Amino acid sequence: MKMPKTANKPPVVLPGGKVLDFSGPALVMAIVNCNEDSFYAPSRALGDKAVEKALAAEADGASIVDFGAESSRPGSSYIDEEEELQRLIPVIKAFRKRSSLPVSVDTRKALVAGQALDAGADIINDISGLGDDKEMAALCAERGAAVVLMHKRGIPLSMQEDPRYDDLVAQLRAWFASAVEHALAAGICEDKIILDPGIGFGKSVEDNFEIIRRINCFSRLAKTHGKDYPLMAGLSRKSFLGKISSDSLAGTLAANAAAVMGGADIIRVHDVKEHTELVKVLFALRAGY
Repeated sequence: MKMPKTANKPPVVLPGGKVLDFSGPALVMAIVNCNEDSFYAPSRALGDKAVEKALAAEADGASIVDFGAESSRPGSSYIDEEEELQRLIPVIKAFRKRSSLPVSVDTRKALVAGQALDAGADIINDISGLGDDKEMAALCAERGAAVVLMHKRGIPLSMQEDPRYDDLVAQLRAWFASAVEHALAAGICEDKIILDPGIGFGKSVEDNFEIIRRINCFSRLAKTHGKDYPLMAGLSRKSFLGKISSDSLAGTLAANAAAVMGGADIIRVHDVKEHTELVKVLFALRAGY
């Protein structure tokens, strides 16, 4: 019995005319952490090693590489702009000389975002949903960058201290509506917006599993704005999976499979090769092999 086919979402337009195309398998975004304190040690790499890690991810099938210099793991503290720039910008420049793959930058600072775009980045992946830096939305609009609007509650240092919601899905839907309106009002085009429910960012274990089970709810929300915005899921190897599975890769693959079958268009992962194969099979199941 074939799985029902799903409608393709419109592509996201990147600077220079490149696009993220959602007509095929879900896109795999590779995580490259240019720091020494992200929660998953194998994702960390500095300087030339970060460039090589990104190139290896591209060879393994990544559609996007996401560089980040500021850890946002639970309990972490923010770093200053200068340190973030020193870790990040040389890596983007060096990678861009060797690859045309779309580059995402995980930052919440407009100054860092601007220099990252100058260096060749295409997407600003802001864990604050353009909320931490009042200059960020206008910068992204002016530069034509694609943006990921991610929901989080609180700051990484304390966000996992007993997070509670009266109605998780309704509250996230309301937040997305507000974040999209803010982006559009700043001049960011509809075809440059991606939504991320922020799994693990101020959510309990139960909340995280509910988001995965009901991820399609956030896609339907987007239609109230006249467009079905793409959804990104970032759950790779996060600790809540350890409550169920003793194998973090197996748990991640299972959870990402559920997210993709539920409607996620991009999955942000540490293990690119395994997820590239996963999304091929899921696409065959959804589209009808």
